[in-house]
Amino acid sequence: MSHGPETMAPPPGEHFADSKETTAQAILETPTAASLSKHTDAETERALTRFLFDEAELVDNMEWDAWLECMHPDIYYWAPVRENRVYRERKHEFYEKGTSVYFEENWEYLRQRVFRLQTQKAWAEEPASRSRHLVSNVRVDARGDGNFDVRSNVLVYRSRGERYQDHITYERRDIIVKDKTAPLGFLVLEREIRFDMATILIKNLSLFY
Repeated sequence: MSHGPETMAPPPGEHFADSKETTAQAILETPTAASLSKHTDAETERALTRFLFDEAELVDNMEWDAWLECMHPDIYYWAPVRENRVYRERKHEFYEKGTSVYFEENWEYLRQRVFRLQTQKAWAEEPASRSRHLVSNVRVDARGDGNFDVRSNVLVYRSRGERYQDHITYERRDIIVKDKTAPLGFLVLEREIRFDMATILIKNLSLFY
């Protein structure tokens, strides 16, 4: 007995095939972060991420001279002061270059800091701090000049002497240059360090960040 219009069942697997085609089309048509930005290829991103990891290891191992070789001769190394703002003014939390900063250094100044650490003339680092830089959330974008904008999040744990310990978190905004003659293949041309807190509660900023 027939209870309604007779319909033909689709061939086995046809619904599954249609479902796969619809899903694949949806994936292709969905905008991704890569399609909306200037992401580099995966190999370059891995290389830059490894560069940041190796650079952090040099600092933690107190290999200051080797770390300095990761900095471009024209390095601009700085940390703007952060100010508490209401939500609608949050884009203006950080001061601009040349205004209010925690530090603003070039290669020569960094070299002097390294020299003081090596000759025990940096009183804030005697005895020397033991640090651990944990670098994560690395994002790489290609620049029109052939260099790279690299952002990363960093947690630094520090212990000193018998009991003192602290930690600090921040975002780094680097401009990195590819250089085949550099020991690690890249050089940091600019580093902006954006601390997460508006008031720095640790004793000093004597480490390299």
